Parts: sequence; C-alpha cells; structure tokens
Amino acid sequence: MNVIEIKGITKDYGDFKLDNVSFSIPEGSVCGFIGQNGAGKTTTIKAILDIIKVDAGEVLVFGKDVAKDGAVIREDIGVVFDEMGFHEFMTGKDINIMMKNIYKNWKEEVFFDYLKKFSLPSRKPCGEFSRGMRMKLQIAVALSHDAKLLIMDEPTSGLDPIVRNEMIQIFREYVVEEDHSMLLSSHITGDLEKLADEVVFINQGKIFLAGNKDEILEKHGILKCRKDDLKKISEALIVNYDVEAYGVSVLVNDRDACRKLYPDMVIEPANLEEIMLYYVR
Repeated sequence: MNVIEIKGITKDYGDFKLDNVSFSIPEGSVCGFIGQNGAGKTTTIKAILDIIKVDAGEVLVFGKDVAKDGAVIREDIGVVFDEMGFHEFMTGKDINIMMKNIYKNWKEEVFFDYLKKFSLPSRKPCGEFSRGMRMKLQIAVALSHDAKLLIMDEPTSGLDPIVRNEMIQIFREYVVEEDHSMLLSSHITGDLEKLADEVVFINQGKIFLAGNKDEILEKHGILKCRKDDLKKISEALIVNYDVEAYGVSVLVNDRDACRKLYPDMVIEPANLEEIMLYYVR
C-alpha cells in the first residue's frame, strides 16, 4: 500500500509551475524529497496537505482524496515546517491547550514527555527558543497525536551537525513502527542518505528521478577519463559531465554497463548530492 500517491498534479503561478508531478511513497518508508531551493518541494507539500488547490491532478493520502477528505486525513499527519507556526509568546503549556482542541487523538502526557526528552521548558515562550529548540518543539507536537505520517519541510536546515544528528535519531525511532511513514524534504542530501529508503528528485517543478535510494546509488557512478576519451562513451549512458584541469568527470546512469564497456576507466560511486547536481546542470 502507498501512504501517498501523487498523480499528475499541476499548479501554475505564472513565474513558476509545478508541472505534471507524479510519485508515490510506500507505507512504512522514509522518502527523501530532494531539490534545490525553489525547485517545487514546498509547493508539492502544500498540495499534499491541501493548503493550496492544484490546477490538475490528484493527491491521495492513506488512499483518500485530500480534496474531499482533507480534514479526516490531517488527523493522522504530523507536520514540521522550516518556520515555526506558533505565536512567539506561546509556551509549551499554551500549545498543549490549543492542540487539545485541534486533534481528537491529542495525548497530553506524551507531549510533555517529549518536552522533557528534548530538554524543552514548558513555561518559557517559544519565541525565546533557539532554532534547534523550535524544530524539536514542532516535532514534539507532530508526535503527540498518533500521527501515522510525518511530513517535514527542511527540518534540519540551518542546524549545527550535532542537533541535526540528534533529530535524525528521533526520526529513526519514529519509523521503527511499521505503520509509520515519513516524507522529508531537504536540500541537505547527507541527512537523507542516512535516513531515506526512497528518494524523489525535483527541479524547476518537474520530477526527474524517483525510486529506491539504494538502487539509485548502485546504478549511478562517476566515471573518470581523459578529455579525448569522452567521445568513446555512449551518449545513452551519460547524464552530464564536468571538464576539469586533468580530465573529465562523467555521471553515468549504468555503472555496471560502464565497467564492462570501459574496463580501463575509473568508475567511482556517486552520492545523492552529486547525482542531483549533475542532473540539475
């Protein structure tokens, strides 16, 4: 079963267009949604949450159409955005009172347990929190109403490495449950390599690559060759290349085929960031 199915959604703003976007996320998986700033990640997430109305296409969450059943669906979704959505004068105690009146499944004890676990004061205005504390507060809220799906938009952006690793561990603990799924939008590909099962790459409002993370990493590679040897490589295998001072680095889309065809050339593994950069260029 797919926890999210996006079928050909389009949203045209004039100067930016989400163009026929389609992908799905299996239940129980972590999907890394990858793209540079302005690629269309946040617009897609807003469409999934029914915050914006699409011009065409369909979004299903838990098998239900968000345009028809959005209120019911949101009960089972936890959301963490890049910016905190609470008034800065609100304390943890204030947020608890508000959330009790929003979510039917809100669990007060769980929320305050998370505040303790994350070392967040319950009586201090959240406007005085650091960025890392604000992210943890949003996560505490997201995890305190039995959410089956977490949707997070750049939750680790701007955080120091120690806090980022701490948050990744929190996410890992969440997805231990088989019916828990996660869509994690980020341009920090290193975080997604540690956590994601699936990846979806978006650029200029279009999906250009999607699938199992390990399979994508296994398939792609960086081939090193001399400038004169570039013309020997089949164009069907080349995604893009960089001409450097002492040769050429080529992102290829079939590492095994290249090993067989060009045994004298060096082929190295590619990481998610390299794959994104070569495709985008």
